[in-house]
Amino acid sequence: MTVIVSVMIFAILMIVITKAPVALAMAKQEKGYDNRYPREQQKQLTGFGQRALAAHLNHFESLPVFIGSLVMALIATPDVPTIETLALTYAGARIAYTLCYWADVHWLRSLSWAVGFGSCIGLLVISLP
Repeated sequence: MTVIVSVMIFAILMIVITKAPVALAMAKQEKGYDNRYPREQQKQLTGFGQRALAAHLNHFESLPVFIGSLVMALIATPDVPTIETLALTYAGARIAYTLCYWADVHWLRSLSWAVGFGSCIGLLVISLP
C-alpha cells in the first residue's frame, strides 16, 4: 500500500513541480513574474514557456482520472501488486510526458500520455467483476 500512496502523493506534487518551469519562463519575460495577473501573463508565453504551461495544466486534467480509477481499483479488487504496477506505470508515463513536452518531442509525448491514460483504463478494467 505504501507504493500506491506514494504514487498518489507524487501525482499531486507533479502539479507543483511542473509549475516551477512555468514560473521561470514568466520571470524571464520583460517585466518579470506578474503575481497580480499570472494567467494574463501566461497567455503571452511562447516556446518552452508555453509547452511548460501546457504540461503543467495537463497534470491538473490527468489527476482526477488517475485518482478516480485508483480508488475504484482499491475498492473493487484485492490485487494490490497489479494496482501498484499500473500506478507506477502511470507515474513513469507522466514523468516521460512532462520531459517530452518540455523538450518538444511531440510524438513521444503523445505515446507517453497514452501509456498513462492506458494505466488508468487498466485500473478500471481490473475493477470489473
